[in-house]
Amino acid sequence: MKVNVQSVNFNADKKLVDFIQRRLDKLENYYDKIVFADVYLKVQNTSGKENKITEILLSIPGGDIMVKKTCRKFEECVDECVSSLQRQLIKRKEKMSTHV
Repeated sequence: MKVNVQSVNFNADKKLVDFIQRRLDKLENYYDKIVFADVYLKVQNTSGKENKITEILLSIPGGDIMVKKTCRKFEECVDECVSSLQRQLIKRKEKMSTHV
């Protein structure tokens, strides 16, 4: 799966990009028809500690899936996004198998 990582207002380091790639590759175990994933990393200029925003857009046949989370660390956000996407992909796969 092709993963596009875009960081807004900062430069994402290689370790973070590799972490995101590894996490998203695991989604292919649940749904193998994923075309690509767009990941947007943003830092909000707020006084709160939870100022990291992660948005993941998965492109799959039949419509895209978008997830957005706000956390303290990007790794934490990516984990939450991936678990949410995992649930949605399982639902989508079950729905597809009942129609066949």
